[in-house]
Amino acid sequence: MNPLARQLNETLERENSHVFDMLSALGKSIYFPKEGILSQSAEAKAKAKKYNATIGIAIENGQPMHLKVIQDTLSTYAPKDIYEYAPPAGKPELRSAWRKKMLEENPEIGSKLIGNPIVTNALTHGLSIAADLFADVGDSVIIPDKNWENYELTFEIRRGAKIVNYPLYNEELKFNAAGLREALLAQQSKGKAIVVLNFPNNPTGYTPGAEEGNEIAAAIKDAAEAGINVVVLTDDAYFGLFFEGSLHESLFGKLADIHPRVLAVKIDGATKEEYVWGFRVGFVTYAGQSEALLSALEQKTMGIIRATISSGPHPSQTFVLHALNSPEFNQQKQEKYEIMKGRANRTKSILDSGKFDDAWGYYPFNSGYFMCLKLKTVDAEALRVHLLDQHGVGTIALGATDLRVAFSCIEEGSLEELFNLIYQSVKEIETVSASK
Repeated sequence: MNPLARQLNETLERENSHVFDMLSALGKSIYFPKEGILSQSAEAKAKAKKYNATIGIAIENGQPMHLKVIQDTLSTYAPKDIYEYAPPAGKPELRSAWRKKMLEENPEIGSKLIGNPIVTNALTHGLSIAADLFADVGDSVIIPDKNWENYELTFEIRRGAKIVNYPLYNEELKFNAAGLREALLAQQSKGKAIVVLNFPNNPTGYTPGAEEGNEIAAAIKDAAEAGINVVVLTDDAYFGLFFEGSLHESLFGKLADIHPRVLAVKIDGATKEEYVWGFRVGFVTYAGQSEALLSALEQKTMGIIRATISSGPHPSQTFVLHALNSPEFNQQKQEKYEIMKGRANRTKSILDSGKFDDAWGYYPFNSGYFMCLKLKTVDAEALRVHLLDQHGVGTIALGATDLRVAFSCIEEGSLEELFNLIYQSVKEIETVSASK
């Protein structure tokens, strides 16, 4: 094993042996090189005042070489802020700005010890990093039965972990904390579990309320007290889009120091929060018991980044930083929030009208981009195909009964027509079925 990896492992084992035990084989082997090209280039950038012949970029007239046809489009920005490589952990100013935003929006973090956010190539990359660091063959990854299908690729296909499902809702149509607890305690013989908490949930648009949040934390703490090391990933892709009856901050703050056997990891980003899907700017943030532990986790994370993408795109990091520092940022973001909330509320009022009750019910939703219909009479895939082929309407079929509708991308004035077309399609399929 590389001496740097061994040193990081010794730090983790000394600071919190449970966190060391959470690491996958790759997680234990990975390190960020201190004597490679990047570290030597960083040293040269600070000290080489005459000539810096270290890094693989081109310089012209004292600034990064660039094409005028590109710079004309980006003339607001200095070439040094868009053309150079960003550091593996991300643009330092952006990391600081995102941390400040995170603390403001998640008061429950308070004075708890958290690391500096590490920039990722959006949230899927952040989840992939977590999978590399913590998931080994046969490890259990606990997620609800209503989930984003990419978790299977990320944890099960790539890393050989085993997906363990529990029902998202209980009989009262609230978050099923008892189901989470049961799934966790079933891992006692393994001594380790990875939990993914995705709120607002994709595909249902559900976020727990305050009491449910406490129940989730209690279930995770119970597992830790039973001797299970728990890595909790809060997939906060849709963070901030909380509309009614839900928590208005991430569970990361509640879980940050809940137990020495619990490692809380916040995975979030500008993708949905700031409506910049194509920018691919995300973050990974760790909670821990000491600065040394957080530093070791950061070094291992940087090692994964160096070994895969080397570093994230610099221009989009600069664009996001510019937005965060703009005095108009909060006002403009609030304006978009009100539009999204209006679409969610309009969707709910349409569904609550009663005129569709013979065709479907719907799962509770109070946040995010989506909601899910629970069909009563037709197959979800058959309905999806019929809507697409006969009416030019796109939806997502999930299993036999569930149809996901993204109200986020439908103007509020068009929502009623959308659901009327879905209902019309249900009736058309029923008619065809009855005639056979």
